[in-house]
Amino acid sequence: MKRTLILVRHGQSEWNLKNLFTGWRNPGLTAKGREEAKAAGIGLKRHDIDVDLCFTSALVRAQRTLDIMLTEMGIDNMTIVRNQALNERDYGDLSGLNKDDARVKWGDEQVHIWRRSYDTPPPGGESLKDTAERVLPYYKTMIEPLIAKEKNILVVAHGNSLRALVMYLEDLTPEEILKREIGTGVPKSITSMRIIR
Repeated sequence: MKRTLILVRHGQSEWNLKNLFTGWRNPGLTAKGREEAKAAGIGLKRHDIDVDLCFTSALVRAQRTLDIMLTEMGIDNMTIVRNQALNERDYGDLSGLNKDDARVKWGDEQVHIWRRSYDTPPPGGESLKDTAERVLPYYKTMIEPLIAKEKNILVVAHGNSLRALVMYLEDLTPEEILKREIGTGVPKSITSMRIIR
């Protein structure tokens, strides 16, 4: 199978478990997150997908997920490109706060707008639009040309950086992408010409 892009959100992090806004903070994986990464690697190995190159963010939860996946796939000599362009959305002043506490402080509606609107960032942070403006140029410059050369690429990143990519790849509107959830440790494969636009 050639010309395949595989997108994987990192396994559950310690802050996912604690219901904290994470963003560019750097917590590790939980035991569940490590198991999710193992399952993702086993699943890709079962589907016999040959990976030519891997990309991940500058954050440890994504890097560790990728490492575990590659181990489960039996791959020990792989080029891995790490870049903060693939980092999670920066939650700014919300980073490290419990989501329920944030709702008490600012109100349900305001926190919902910060989390789920396309172009309204939290204080000191990024909106999904801002995240896309960081992720997409990197994708178009560094990843898309490799796929055009019929390489299979694995990207392990974060919920919002991957949603920005999915919005572009599937030609979704801002309203459509806001409804899209990307589960932790679940590979999403995008094949054929949808990935070359």
